[in-house]
Amino acid sequence: MAKRILITSALPYINGIKHLGNLVGSMLTADVFARFNRARGHETLFLCATDEHGSTTELAALEAGQEVVTFCAEQHAAQADVCRRFGLSFDHFGRSSNPPNHRLTQHFARMLWKNGHLELRSTKQIYSNADQRFLPDRYVIGTCPHCGYPAARGDQCENCTRVLDPADLIEPRSAISGSSDLEIRDSTHLFLKQSQFVPQLREWIGSKKDWPVLVTSIANKWLDEGLHDRGITRDVAWGVPVPDDIGDGKLKGKVFYVWFDAPIEYIGAAWEWAEANGKGDEWKRWWLGEAARDVTYYEFMGKDNIPFHTVGFPVTILGVRPQEDWKLVDYLKGFNYINYYGGKFSTSQKRGVFMDTALEILPADYWRYYLIANAPEGSDSNFTWDHFAGVVNKDLADVLGNFVNRITRFCASRFDGRVPGEGEYGPEEHALIEELQRRVQTYAEHFEAIEFRKASAELRAIWAAGNEYLTRTAPWTAIKTDRPGAAAAVRMGLNLVHTFSHLAWPIIPTAARTIHETIQPVAGGGDLIPWPEAPMAEELDQLEAGQPIRAPEVLFAKITDEQIAEWTARFCGEE
Repeated sequence: MAKRILITSALPYINGIKHLGNLVGSMLTADVFARFNRARGHETLFLCATDEHGSTTELAALEAGQEVVTFCAEQHAAQADVCRRFGLSFDHFGRSSNPPNHRLTQHFARMLWKNGHLELRSTKQIYSNADQRFLPDRYVIGTCPHCGYPAARGDQCENCTRVLDPADLIEPRSAISGSSDLEIRDSTHLFLKQSQFVPQLREWIGSKKDWPVLVTSIANKWLDEGLHDRGITRDVAWGVPVPDDIGDGKLKGKVFYVWFDAPIEYIGAAWEWAEANGKGDEWKRWWLGEAARDVTYYEFMGKDNIPFHTVGFPVTILGVRPQEDWKLVDYLKGFNYINYYGGKFSTSQKRGVFMDTALEILPADYWRYYLIANAPEGSDSNFTWDHFAGVVNKDLADVLGNFVNRITRFCASRFDGRVPGEGEYGPEEHALIEELQRRVQTYAEHFEAIEFRKASAELRAIWAAGNEYLTRTAPWTAIKTDRPGAAAAVRMGLNLVHTFSHLAWPIIPTAARTIHETIQPVAGGGDLIPWPEAPMAEELDQLEAGQPIRAPEVLFAKITDEQIAEWTARFCGEE
């Protein structure tokens, strides 16, 4: 029975191309899950967008010497391009700065204000006399009191990672002008009264028995430590403006905090998708009221984003009830971190592999397979070039690539490049059919449980079963004395190639299409390769005798020791 599946990936921040950890911790895993559901015939809507607002964006634009609007437009285009080249199949890749998100953010704020969940509070903030403006935490630079780093920002020291307050900094100065003429002033802001929602959040989170322990433990830790009300406005220019009818006229010139408006962009992206495709109010069918009752909503994100999606965004949704019933997430998949040789990826220090540079050296499917096979689900994982090369060479080149190449080439050389019709399936083939019937079911169950490492391990086991079958039947030897038996083995091997392409498509879509086209064109000529839903006895005996096939070029080139040494040196970072 077809389902309706809504999938959102944590929004990549607008500043710069993302690294491999960002990729696997949200966008790639969400894409694989979306492809799996599309292959099963489910109505699937997969959304993402760039997260564009806030002081960090203003500073990045300032450092780039660009207007913030220009900076964001260029960065969005760059990220959209690299996501496309990685095969990320978003139905829409939007922008949090687009009009739908502005309208929705202001709408939610008005509803929260009307329902009594927002209030005005006075806070102490740094004011720069030279710049004649309040400075958000990241606009204040000084020496870290803990490690002596001279360019620490007012929210956190990049060098020692200690969380800071601007008042902690030694010799603080403005990041805009460099002026040290700073003072503390009162500023009025809007606070979301999260503390009122603790009982509702506990009940909701407690009902999610199938969520990963990583997610529920982080959420409950926040609740156990005491959930504080949160300021949701800021004294910056780049963001969603606070409307005049909120805050009794005391919030003029302020914008909403980026962590208030960014999750609302999940809904905004659906609105953008509908507008871009002439679907009118179709987006509401996925998010609002009775129409969205049959939608199952999945979120994918790294563990640093979990608190905002188990506390902040749910409070926004709960706070507009009962007047409006917006969709709450049904399943939240959180991920740990991928480290690079035991340390963090760093853009500024050029340490580690980022999405654009990854594609400069190898096709996307090498990275997709490796990252899914080593997704940081149970704990942090660690990237090294030796491990990466070992996985690629063994699984993709030796197991999958070798299987496809040797059976298609043998067919081309000994059966004129056509599926042989001679011979009957015997005990070896029937045993393999029974094994794969079990394994494919298990593979699908791992996907449905959103267990990526287990799914990829089962996929590899399916490929390995095919190789073991060919080793046992050895049609290249059998053909000397038993041509019908060899023909049956070749026919089974070619059917396996066809089935492997269908099973691999969610993880390695480009290679899967290449493999599929060695047997026959993809139906409809589109991107989707559907799931093999028929019993394996039918799936592995569906190719017609005489059907032409072709042997592909090398599917996966092995990574050499020289390449490992070159890439290790290139991506080690600057001292």
